Amino acid sequence: MKAVCWMGKKKMEVRRVSDPTILNPRDCIVRVTATAICGSDLHLYNGYIPTLEKGDILGHEFMGEVIETGPEVKKLKVGDRVVVPFTISCGGCIHCARTQWSCCDNTNPNAALLEAVAGHGGAALYGYTGLYGGYAGGQAEYVRVPFADVGPIKIESDLPDDKLLFLSDIFPTGYMAAENCDIVPGRGVVAVWGCGPVGQFAIRSALLLGAAKVIAIDNVPERLRMAEAGGAVAINHDEVDDVQDALRAHTGGRGPDAAIDAVGMEAHGSVYDQVKQTLKLENDRAYALRQAMRAVRKGGVLSIPGVYSGFVDKVPMGAVFAKAVTIKQGQTHMQRYLRPLLKLIEDGKIDPSFVITHRVPLGHAPQAYAMFCDKKDGCIKVVLDPAM
Repeated sequence: MKAVCWMGKKKMEVRRVSDPTILNPRDCIVRVTATAICGSDLHLYNGYIPTLEKGDILGHEFMGEVIETGPEVKKLKVGDRVVVPFTISCGGCIHCARTQWSCCDNTNPNAALLEAVAGHGGAALYGYTGLYGGYAGGQAEYVRVPFADVGPIKIESDLPDDKLLFLSDIFPTGYMAAENCDIVPGRGVVAVWGCGPVGQFAIRSALLLGAAKVIAIDNVPERLRMAEAGGAVAINHDEVDDVQDALRAHTGGRGPDAAIDAVGMEAHGSVYDQVKQTLKLENDRAYALRQAMRAVRKGGVLSIPGVYSGFVDKVPMGAVFAKAVTIKQGQTHMQRYLRPLLKLIEDGKIDPSFVITHRVPLGHAPQAYAMFCDKKDGCIKVVLDPAM
């Protein structure tokens, strides 16, 4: 089969690799009909996540058709159409029982690697290095899906892939980020740093949850225009003297009730961070995080869906402490959101395809990665088609 393989920093290749097979009786095999490049994939592309090996198949946003099932799979059958969440959860451990799906104890065979950094290991992820289990990803023609009765959601409608694909990651991720803001309907003001795909879904989710105002902060014009089209007030941080002052002007001087950092570890704006990250003196560039920590109002909430991989420097914890800010973050508990968000799509409350700017054949993935990383040609979200 064809698959998108990481071959070194900023070097992707589409290669012929072996088709996946059933390895466990609870597996199924999915023929991929649509897959996408996620902002989190760029952390791999840029070489910031350790334990990548040449030939690793990337991709954790995908959907398709079940073509084979293991003997212990009960809920799916050949021919079923499914969306597969990016986290791999067992359904039986204490964390899955608590609906903390991304904290699953049993799916990551390399959990000890994460324990060395974080103290504990979490769930495995598709296509996201040996740290997260070493599972092959979904930017391919076929994928092995373990714990098939736990992860995939079966699609009963004839809605097109474009409207459903982002249930695999960025819609639930943006929604959980907004839900974590404890929005008071009709009153809450939410500021979102970063108007990439997750930020776009966080904006729309906050409004779906009743936020009175959402303020979007970025410096890419097409991303800010998309945010405005979704109902946000846009702030181009390159065009204001101070983001915090601009936010005070929009909130009667007190600051937003909640701040969402949808940027994560590759934030721009600080040469200090870029140099330290390059020299391996810190893992992550926390420029947006620092702004959000300082800007959120007293007693407010800081929600962090943006990915951080390890250690950051110069984080203003004193400001967070002094203002009694609540921090909520983490990988998305995907299975908690799949059915409720599918219903929002089916009821016409949101059409997730709004975020798609480019559709290309799977074989054009290397060029698409470069375009997305460099923010060229107005690229916000790329969908890859294995059949093209």
